[in-house]
Amino acid sequence: MADAKQQPQQTAAAAAATTGVWKTVKPFVNGGASGMLATCVIQPIDMVKVRIQLGEGSAGQVTRNMLANEGVRSFYKGLSAGLLRQATYTTARLGSFRVLTNKAVEKNEGKPLPLIQKAFIGLTAGAIGACVGSPADLALIRMQADSTLPAAQRRNYKNAFHALYRITADEGVLALWKGAGPTVVRAMALNMGMLASYDQSVELFRDKLGAGEISTVVGASAISGFFASACSLPFDYVKTQIQKMQPDANGKYPYTGSLDCAMKTFKSGGPFKFYTGFPVYCVRIAPHVMMTWIFLNQIQKLEKKIGI
Repeated sequence: MADAKQQPQQTAAAAAATTGVWKTVKPFVNGGASGMLATCVIQPIDMVKVRIQLGEGSAGQVTRNMLANEGVRSFYKGLSAGLLRQATYTTARLGSFRVLTNKAVEKNEGKPLPLIQKAFIGLTAGAIGACVGSPADLALIRMQADSTLPAAQRRNYKNAFHALYRITADEGVLALWKGAGPTVVRAMALNMGMLASYDQSVELFRDKLGAGEISTVVGASAISGFFASACSLPFDYVKTQIQKMQPDANGKYPYTGSLDCAMKTFKSGGPFKFYTGFPVYCVRIAPHVMMTWIFLNQIQKLEKKIGI
């Protein structure tokens, strides 16, 4: 009889524990899933953006050359690394942003947070995400840039996991975080613009303008995408240059670090050099941000509908 009474209690305790675990991990799972879905759609534009930053011409020229010389599949080169990056980077940044925001709102007695506090949480979430996602980001950049190198210098990675294995075997474990400094800085700038502006815009559209759900999500997502692009492109340019650089015949790299790269870039091309590929970058970043938020909203609605 005692065992029969204990069994329902144990079942209830296990269910409560499972619910508690899911509540904790749900922001991270939802964030990663929404980012991966968005990446599947945006990957071709990202490929064109990287080629432009590598100096291959305008968006139209790059697109025509890729189609003529490499075929349609070239637009999805590096997709496995892109998905791995979202599974690490976006899982960490969106999950940590929501967890940190919820904690801050609790301390603020349920009142909306001021913009400066949202921005600080966005900076923190971006740094966390970048540290976790840096190896996948390095693999993605190298895979996308590989076909632009001379045949003798190409790395010929088969997929993201092969890239990570080869980098570790050839260059050491710490090489996985090569360029992590500019990656973290760029991620902090992007997520400060993206995350803080989204929450602020949702409050504006929903609470002050009385907009409906669709108008709120789309409007806030568009604003979020704009600020993410505007804040992050200079850092993205430096990060890309650092991650793709190759040593010369004497084994010397063109840049000693991100600051050296920024200074040399400024000297050679002025401030506007950092905005090389800006139109395509905006077209790539803003839709990805928008789709990430829209997919996240739909995932949350589905979870509410099925009760999880």
